[in-house]
Amino acid sequence: MGQQPNELTPHAGPWHRWGYELRQFRQARGLTQQVLARRALIDRSHLGRFERAERPVPRHAAMALDRALDAAGALVRCWDEAEREAPQGVSGPVSRAGAAPHGANVRGHGVNDLVPLAGDASSQAVSPGGDVDTVVVPARIHGRIFFVPVPRRVVLASGLAGLAATAIPAGAAATEIADMDSPFEHFTQLRRVMVQTDNLIGPRHVLPALQQHLVSLATRRRAARGTDVLRLLSLETRFQELAGWFAQDIGDERTAQGHTARALDTSHITGDTDLTAYVLARKAQLAVDTGHPADALGLAAAARRTARSGSRVEVIAVLHGAHAHAVLGEGTQAHRAYDLALTLLDRAGTDGVWGSWLDAAYVRTARARSLAALGDYEQAAAGFDTAIAALPPVYRRDRGVYLARAARAHAGTGNATLAARIGVQAVGIAAETGSARIFGQLDRLDQVLAPAAAEDGVAEFRAALDRIVLHPA
Repeated sequence: MGQQPNELTPHAGPWHRWGYELRQFRQARGLTQQVLARRALIDRSHLGRFERAERPVPRHAAMALDRALDAAGALVRCWDEAEREAPQGVSGPVSRAGAAPHGANVRGHGVNDLVPLAGDASSQAVSPGGDVDTVVVPARIHGRIFFVPVPRRVVLASGLAGLAATAIPAGAAATEIADMDSPFEHFTQLRRVMVQTDNLIGPRHVLPALQQHLVSLATRRRAARGTDVLRLLSLETRFQELAGWFAQDIGDERTAQGHTARALDTSHITGDTDLTAYVLARKAQLAVDTGHPADALGLAAAARRTARSGSRVEVIAVLHGAHAHAVLGEGTQAHRAYDLALTLLDRAGTDGVWGSWLDAAYVRTARARSLAALGDYEQAAAGFDTAIAALPPVYRRDRGVYLARAARAHAGTGNATLAARIGVQAVGIAAETGSARIFGQLDRLDQVLAPAAAEDGVAEFRAALDRIVLHPA
């Protein structure tokens, strides 16, 4: 006789209910755990622990399982319900034995105890499920491209070694930092270098190094006294926000949310309202980019209320709210917000690091993205073409994002040949940087161009894209 499956207890809590629903869908499809795990690119042992509510369930894992089971979003909705109903501070399931929740975010009361999870962050970028041999990579599943956690050995065996890359060397800085009398400028310079490196080679190599430096920075901050504590905490907050941005750009939504949430927490301790407003604006950007535009509107409004009137952070908040309106199909509100952003920008002073990159050209490019979301592809394509022509070569990853968005806009106008040609350029940069923002646009472009496979260049584009994504067995 075969081994009987463990009995589930759906009434024990929200995550137990989610695991029960997962098993019900799996059994209804007649799939073993092994077969489902292979289809969803999830380790089989993890799948069993998901069903028994013994392991944290990343949202992207729930999405991958929902797709593999053709559950039409039911498992994702159930996951969202479990997340809302779970006790506050619990980010994953609790075992039947009543053990402490996996991934619980337990915080101390003092400033020096504020980021106890910083030491865990280095594993999250490459291991959203907590396993150091897992990386988040683009994979083609049922004809679409999704970012999913995959064992590193599987990625290496596929020939896509670049997607399994580890961190750039952290160098001697991490070991020598304890001997430095004044680490603030050192960490500030490190952050600046990592921003520049990210735009050249993408975040997949940079994020683990940044997370290692976060650990060193947190250690130094805990040992500091007086005003140095808040100075270092402010810098630590900026590192957390940047780590959230990098994680988002490799498609690791869970890690992005975690870093950005910690950045918001620490920003309140610093008392720097500009810093808090900036992180709120980033949370708005993350919300709209991960499919929650209504939440983004509220976060953008909170960011604007928190920002100083006349600051560039206020403009950034208005911009993220504008795009949320566009994604919701609210064209009039979106255009009003962009016009307001330009007016506020004319009045804004220089805020140092806050929005120093913000200018009228950036606002126009942001509006082009919203125009595409609203279906005005002609104007969107023109806006992206202008932005690409003006972009300095050093912004390699951003060029890939603009190219992918421009290609999608040109496809929307019906010019499949031009869209495919631009898309091939974006594919090259996607392969170099691993940017989820580029892959996301290329996936949409691929879907739009599929019916035009006979057009010049379309087959070449689709073949090029297929070569840089993982294909499940």
